[in-house]
Amino acid sequence: GRILPELENPETGKYINSPETPIFNKSKLLYGFWKSKNFVREAKAVLLVEGQMDFLMMWQAGVKNLVATSGTALTVDHLKVLKKLADNILITFDKDEAGKMAAERAIDLAGAADLSAFVLDWGLYKDPAEVVEKDPDLIPQILEKPIPAMDYYFSQYLGTGKIVTK
Repeated sequence: GRILPELENPETGKYINSPETPIFNKSKLLYGFWKSKNFVREAKAVLLVEGQMDFLMMWQAGVKNLVATSGTALTVDHLKVLKKLADNILITFDKDEAGKMAAERAIDLAGAADLSAFVLDWGLYKDPAEVVEKDPDLIPQILEKPIPAMDYYFSQYLGTGKIVTK
């Protein structure tokens, strides 16, 4: 489930998952993978989004080579699955502090899994779902200019690099 936006606060996550069971194990499951795996294989790249709504909104906007983690919980098991189909991972978590930390963790995990990591910056928008809702014409422009992981780090910590903004 997802907490209603008006009830969100910094002490709770945006998503509330059911307990882990033999059927639901968020450290191994990627939302939408069954639907998008052929598109990922064809593109040799996967767009990694933070949640199910980001996945659904981007899918409806025509982006098909994507998967969602349950929140920011990217794992080595996820990357093992993705590595079989893709060479590049495009990370696009929410622009909050948790998303920023998760993006850095994902860059490091992707490197260890021998995947080339890139970050997508949606400019003024907080997440991919908001871009689809408010400015869908921006999507192809951003997808054409993924930011290499090192440029992302340089921009974040040294104020250099080429971060795309609207």
